[in-house]
Amino acid sequence: MRRFLAVEFATTIRHDAQGGVADELSDPEALARWLDERAELFTPRLDTSASRCDEELLAEVVALRRAVRALFARAVHPGPPSPADAHRLLPLEEAMARLNDAVAREPITVRLEWPEGEPPSATPQPGTDDERIRLVAALARSTTAFLTGPFRERLRACTAPRCVRYFVQGHGRQEWCKPGCADRARAARHYRRRRSAQAAQDPGADS
Repeated sequence: MRRFLAVEFATTIRHDAQGGVADELSDPEALARWLDERAELFTPRLDTSASRCDEELLAEVVALRRAVRALFARAVHPGPPSPADAHRLLPLEEAMARLNDAVAREPITVRLEWPEGEPPSATPQPGTDDERIRLVAALARSTTAFLTGPFRERLRACTAPRCVRYFVQGHGRQEWCKPGCADRARAARHYRRRRSAQAAQDPGADS
């Protein structure tokens, strides 16, 4: 299954086993682990171990994530956004400004390469040696690339009970982000139907 850095970044807010919401970027150490596990998704390739995760960098990344989730909420409209933060989304203009400002912090240059006997190619080159700036800019660029690409129209918010994830549909009829959510959603749907049938048979049962 294809992985999208922007989607994985947005879904660092997820449901927990108790039915609440957990944050995979809860502290600098958690951020460092998350980055290390996804180093290969960054373009150009980023040495995430050099980013020196601390509270300042964590605050920048979490602020950017808030903008990304606001833009994802718009992308899935008129479908429902993730319930995790639907009540406190950033205004659209502010979310776009925050994302664009992060992208602009690192101008990307392009290096022409043309080996003997091969066609020419252009390789992106980082515009700064500051790994922290490169990190935040890369997360923002991945979001811009996703939202302007063909997969945006397949972005959905999972509607299973307690789930708060965004996901990219693997096929047109996919409603939930993973099999466990599908099982919970079907069980909840079955329960509602059974309750409705019981209420229809005995209208005074709930009074």
